[in-house]
Amino acid sequence: MKRAPIYIKGILTLFLFFYSDYFTYIPIFLFKINIKNASANTNVLLQCFASLMLAIVLLLLYYKDLKKEWKIFKDDFRNNVDIGFQYWLLGLGVMVISNLILRYLVVHDIASNEQSVQNLIHISPWIMLINAGVLAPIIEEICFRKTFRDMIPNKWAFVLTSGIFFGFLHVASSSNILSFLYIIPYSALGIAFALMYQKTKTVFTSMSMHFFHNTILILLSILPSLLSFIRF
Repeated sequence: MKRAPIYIKGILTLFLFFYSDYFTYIPIFLFKINIKNASANTNVLLQCFASLMLAIVLLLLYYKDLKKEWKIFKDDFRNNVDIGFQYWLLGLGVMVISNLILRYLVVHDIASNEQSVQNLIHISPWIMLINAGVLAPIIEEICFRKTFRDMIPNKWAFVLTSGIFFGFLHVASSSNILSFLYIIPYSALGIAFALMYQKTKTVFTSMSMHFFHNTILILLSILPSLLSFIRF
């Protein structure tokens, strides 16, 4: 079978990813939301809706492949999770060390993507737990791991392209040139996700580790407010 359909599918996937914000027009139109006067919480809900729609479309688009890869993941669950955890720890280690070096020796500020996520978590923590903790891993692993692996047969070309592209998208909105150096820690994690996918042959390994990573970070971010709620 020609590879042309694979590339067409991959390009379509990336197109959907970059233009997923248009899904927000569905609730805006249905509920006649005045976007100019919308609250911050409403905007977070709209983003979550767009992520949900994109995740559904991607799951349907890759249904046959995902069904096969789910079987691979399930049939060797313990080994796949073990491999995923090892690569995640390696990626996390590089991410933490490079983050510390950049923050305290070079940039002296946190990454703009991290700041943006923290702001959204402060506005609506539980919606962000769904959006960033559940939906984002589904979307990003299909877009940056599954799609790239299908289009790039060579192992290291796939791993590096997937990881660096993943890192670049997390710093693309930076206005400070030095902040682009944060591509290093984000790419480290992206490369780790790509390696675990390459090793286990199932995107559900990287997806599960991505779930775990994002959820832990979000819960740590909302823990202070949760504890204050418990203490009244």
